[in-house]
Amino acid sequence: MKAYQSLLFLLLLGVPRLLLAAEYFQLQVIDSESKRGISLVELKTVNQILYVTDSNGIAAIDEPGLMNQDVFFYVRSHGYEFPTDGFGYQGKKIKVIPGGKTVLELKRINLAERLYRITGEGIYRDSLLTDAEIPIAQPVLNGKVLGSDSVVNVKFKDRVYWFWGDTNQPGYPLGNFSVPGAVSDLPDEGGLPVQQGINLNYFLDQKGFAKKTCDMPGPGPTWIDGLVALRDELGNERLFAKYVKIKGLLTVYERGLVEFNDELKKFEKRQVFDFNAPLYPVGHPVKYEMDGHDYILFGLAAPLIRVQANHDDLADLKQYETYSYLKSGTETENWKVDRDDAGKLRYQWRKNVPPLTSDLEKKLIKQGQIKQQEQYFQLRDLETKERIEIQNSSVAWNEYRGKWTMIGLQKFGTSVLGEIWYSEAASPLGPWKWGRKIVTHDKYSFYNPKQHPLFAREKGRLIYFEGTYTALFSGNEVKTPRYDYNQIMYQLDLSDPRLAAELFEK
Repeated sequence: MKAYQSLLFLLLLGVPRLLLAAEYFQLQVIDSESKRGISLVELKTVNQILYVTDSNGIAAIDEPGLMNQDVFFYVRSHGYEFPTDGFGYQGKKIKVIPGGKTVLELKRINLAERLYRITGEGIYRDSLLTDAEIPIAQPVLNGKVLGSDSVVNVKFKDRVYWFWGDTNQPGYPLGNFSVPGAVSDLPDEGGLPVQQGINLNYFLDQKGFAKKTCDMPGPGPTWIDGLVALRDELGNERLFAKYVKIKGLLTVYERGLVEFNDELKKFEKRQVFDFNAPLYPVGHPVKYEMDGHDYILFGLAAPLIRVQANHDDLADLKQYETYSYLKSGTETENWKVDRDDAGKLRYQWRKNVPPLTSDLEKKLIKQGQIKQQEQYFQLRDLETKERIEIQNSSVAWNEYRGKWTMIGLQKFGTSVLGEIWYSEAASPLGPWKWGRKIVTHDKYSFYNPKQHPLFAREKGRLIYFEGTYTALFSGNEVKTPRYDYNQIMYQLDLSDPRLAAELFEK
């Protein structure tokens, strides 16, 4: 922080950045294939000084005792590998000189390429200190946001509207627990190319901190999901979301529907939902046409809930249906399955039953009502053929593949909530048969992935998604400086032969 304050002071005096950069040694780490800088690479000295590369893959080294001599840096990064030396150490000895530069290359193990951090402080801190090019307008602190949980976003009024969960600030450990928000321009419509970054314009309070946009009455945080833009009968575009009120760590005690007031930059309550209703908006919505009607699909592991795409039905939980083989009208926790005359499970759109989940199907198997091979959730690893359980996902149509693509978070993977999978299907309802792991983490979480079809390039050959990088639920007590509890963007190239379409058609 002292170095940053000195930098600002010198900039105010008109000292060129180039002169300031002469104080630092620039160590950049790049992807050996794309030659792009890799964010989130840990570089640690023998005496445990830790540097973490910024979104250009740059670390600015200014340790007085290590200048003008050889320094060994251990090199580590989620989803990447660096060669080991003859003694098995993964790292390299580098001559550290003020104003000098060195580039290291890492081999990417992840199929998806990590691009940059979207939220938080110091996104391009080290680039600023070493006079490297910076693509975004607010490279070190935007809206006084240090970290933000799970994102939802949607195109609304020809711009992208973003909203997050709990958000940290510099001035106190407690921050915004009532949904901060921002807008950005679309690429090619005033916004940056997605591979370069996102210029977020936060809605701010009087102190310059990202304001509360969904401050619903009652104790505890307010969270939203199910964010969807709809047009009413007059053609006006309106923005809705489901809100929940939280007590304790994760206990929901109220849910309902809110609508965004774009003039006031805040959500307003429209409906409190029946808390016992089995079906309601959840997850990342998907618009889909069926039987001549436009629907919104909702869901966590898969979008198995539907409601017609109008604001009246959206607010009325009695209009919600789920694609299921459970019989309507049977007792809660004692559901009965529906079969046709041939004994095959009968899938239909049904009301008043909960959506299928992996846990629910495990109960049905234990009760002897279905066999394991009859489960809806049958996603398997293309390589090992082992079943993969999805915690939540984001589904979107992909023109390049002519299929629906899923970016899904594995439940209880090699990292408990840190493994991201790709799958595709002919329908957003599935079946999702085969998957390929595209992002991995070493004892760290990367949860609530959000696919961004708005940003897809080359007709969907290149797709983009983000998630929340955090030590929460990982069992890891060491939090990555600046990166922890923030959003990171990835790019996935669907022309990669490891993602060949025929592999998913077995």
